[in-house]
Amino acid sequence: MQFELVHITSLFENATEGFVVTNSKGSIILVNPSACRMFEYEAEELIGQKIEILVPTQYQKRHVKLRDDFYNDPRNRVMGHGRDLHGLKKSGINFPVEVSLSTYLESGERYVIAFIIDITHRKEIEKSMVRQQEQLEHVSNEMRRLNAELEAKVEERTIILKEALQRLEQSQEELSEALDKERQLNEIKSRFVSMASHEFRTPLSTVLSSASLLTKYKDAEDQPKRERHIEKIKASVKQLNDILEDFLSLGKLDEGKVAVSVNEFSLNDLIQDVIEEMKGLAKDKQKIVYSMNDGELIATDKKLLRNVLINLISNAIKFSGEESSVWVNSNVNNGTVSISVKDEGIGISDDDQIHLFSSFFRGKNVLNIQGTGLGLHIVKRYMDLLDGEVDLESQLGKGTTITIKIPIKHPQYGKNDPGN
Repeated sequence: MQFELVHITSLFENATEGFVVTNSKGSIILVNPSACRMFEYEAEELIGQKIEILVPTQYQKRHVKLRDDFYNDPRNRVMGHGRDLHGLKKSGINFPVEVSLSTYLESGERYVIAFIIDITHRKEIEKSMVRQQEQLEHVSNEMRRLNAELEAKVEERTIILKEALQRLEQSQEELSEALDKERQLNEIKSRFVSMASHEFRTPLSTVLSSASLLTKYKDAEDQPKRERHIEKIKASVKQLNDILEDFLSLGKLDEGKVAVSVNEFSLNDLIQDVIEEMKGLAKDKQKIVYSMNDGELIATDKKLLRNVLINLISNAIKFSGEESSVWVNSNVNNGTVSISVKDEGIGISDDDQIHLFSSFFRGKNVLNIQGTGLGLHIVKRYMDLLDGEVDLESQLGKGTTITIKIPIKHPQYGKNDPGN
């Protein structure tokens, strides 16, 4: 559990967004380093203060009423809620922000988490676009005036002004594209924050409630109850660890910190080890059936391939029902490893299949099942690192088959095995 808490603390401490947690009285009880840097405060200067300390002076009284109204009718609010918001730095400087709110109950008291982004740069881009638009309008007016006054030089002036117009339009397109990319990034961050808040809340609540109940069972005859709550805590901690592993894997991939290390190993042993590990996740009377065809020794990155197999087999188990079967088949032929994982689960619609390898995407029919929406995205990224490919076939209500193909590489040089 200590290992998972380290990851949670790291996520909180190193997040680029500001996190501010307030209690039901509007007092700040927790703030992360990013928020401290944003508002130019030390953490101890903010703890215990009302949240209005971070609101511009002219809005503070109104904000108290808005805060009270929010606590009376709490609801989550995502980034970019259609309001122009500003924060107040310790130095007295106002700056534009985007704020996302999440709320939760703990021991009967309501708490609110504010996720804050400084959007000063975006506002500067928007102002620049307005200036460019004004310049464009000015050039257009000038073109009309010159055409009226200098008919003799219409063709020459038109060419010059058209070139200027093209440059301005190109500049505006570039600014628009930059703004669109920033908005897309903020949407991804918003989805991440919303999803992380939702996925962490359930297992954390289970851990807290079970830990509290454990202290009440002190007699020997209460041992079964203690064991039941300990198992709940273990399951919730594993769930938290799986979520954090997805986040950390995605972060390492985005930062280019995942290196490929090629070694020779037994494909059969690897798959059987993973299947044995996954049996602990299997539902009642659920079976994992494995078959292989030749070519037991292969050379590729064992760790990356293991992570891919864990993801595919755990997905097949998670999205299939009791008494169902999961088939794992491997084949080595002409220097290529082919592994397929087939289930009898709920399947994936055609509309969802085209988005399935995108980050944070979840199918419409699995929204009530725990998950981050990162698993298959990470699988695709790992396959790209291994110069492999991934193929998916699925029908709603009939199950899914995912097949990966990886070239066997020379263990010393990491190049495709020429057949030696």
